[in-house]
Amino acid sequence: MRTLIQHGTLVSPTDTFKADLVMEGETIAAVGTDLNALYGGKFDKIVDATGKYVIPGGIDVHTHLDMPFGGTTSADDFESGTIAAAFGGTTSIVDFAIQPMEEGPTGSSLHKGLSTWHEKAAGKAVIDYGFHMITRKVTRETLREMDELTKNEGVTSFKLFTAYPGVFYVDDAAIFRAMRQTGDNGGLICMHAENGPVIDVIIEEAKARGETLPEWHALTRPPRLEGEASHRVLALAEVAKVPVYIVHLSAAEALEEVRRARDRGVRAYAETCPQYLYLDHRNYQEPDFGGSKYVMSPPLRMPGNEEHLWRGLQLDDLQCVSTDHCPFCMKEKRLGEADFSKIPNGAPGVETRLYLTFQGVLSGRITLNRWVQLNSTGPARLFGLFGKKGTLAPGADGDVVVWDPAKKHTIRAATQHTRADYNPYEGREVVGAPSHVFSRGKLVVEGDKFLGRKGEGKFLKRGTTLA
Repeated sequence: MRTLIQHGTLVSPTDTFKADLVMEGETIAAVGTDLNALYGGKFDKIVDATGKYVIPGGIDVHTHLDMPFGGTTSADDFESGTIAAAFGGTTSIVDFAIQPMEEGPTGSSLHKGLSTWHEKAAGKAVIDYGFHMITRKVTRETLREMDELTKNEGVTSFKLFTAYPGVFYVDDAAIFRAMRQTGDNGGLICMHAENGPVIDVIIEEAKARGETLPEWHALTRPPRLEGEASHRVLALAEVAKVPVYIVHLSAAEALEEVRRARDRGVRAYAETCPQYLYLDHRNYQEPDFGGSKYVMSPPLRMPGNEEHLWRGLQLDDLQCVSTDHCPFCMKEKRLGEADFSKIPNGAPGVETRLYLTFQGVLSGRITLNRWVQLNSTGPARLFGLFGKKGTLAPGADGDVVVWDPAKKHTIRAATQHTRADYNPYEGREVVGAPSHVFSRGKLVVEGDKFLGRKGEGKFLKRGTTLA
């Protein structure tokens, strides 16, 4: 299959220029001018990208597909979740495999958790995917497995939590040991940074007073405790002399800690998510339990907080935008109707990430080049995919999006492709959308038509970070 995209404007983190692009098979073969004539017009498909941008496919490095949580499971599996991603211009995801906690000789094996997630994804994903490993228990065996996963399995990042005691929480000593291990094997530690034990005390106090409403999810997770936990894990990384990546950073207090650490020379990296840029605490006050739609951790913050995050994106104190896509339908959300702490945490977002961040381009908050950096090239570099993903260079995978900057549409649950039965941005009009989405040279989305196939997504064995 040979495809020509002609008359478009190619966009990278550093350049914006008129050019044509040719894909042969699964890879990009050429970038230049007048390629139609150069190839003698011999193409299987020609896409006219006049007036449109041609960008590397989006990479979402934070999704939770087919994930168990709070007695239920996220609504999207690897088929529906990756279809939704493709419609939004995302051509690669990195999901989270989870270390099991069963007792026994292989019960808490990282390999066992990885095998479970391979089974969930294989034969279902329509775009390429990789895995981080959520590490819930740090033992000598775990540390040895971290080396093996990094060297042999292409799983080169490990997520640890300072939150959720009894479920995911690990103490500072365990975090430090894991960090030291990545200093030897080249992996990258990803941190969920909230002070979980203190948050649990605040939750207990709120429930004892009879507080039940969804907004108490946010009120019991104050931003200062995200800042405190961020400070702590950044200090551990500084002493361990390794890079660290803070996931779903939501609060100005946490961003300030990242900025200070970077000023000290710490290799500190962080992502934020569209929900923290566009939504705020007022959403929790929607009637008829509507506030439960926005229960996620960290929670939405008070109005005005988003300005700090946009500035962080502008100044490279935040390096990526991801989604933390972990959708639940309203019937699952209502499991916490009498107790806010029982509301499953998470919301849909994998389909709307590029739409929403492009509004930042239109408003002048970020440049077009920065938009590509945050959504594609930056994630590729940090998570061992660059060269094959996140670039339009010859030899790279044909993950290419033709973006129509003038197309207007309204975000609605009725037209989304996730299995979630609501959308956090319901009724929001956005400008800009993909017209064509290619995954490894194959057209998988054209307008509102899905042309891909279940199971065509490949597992990505990632290299080590370029941070």
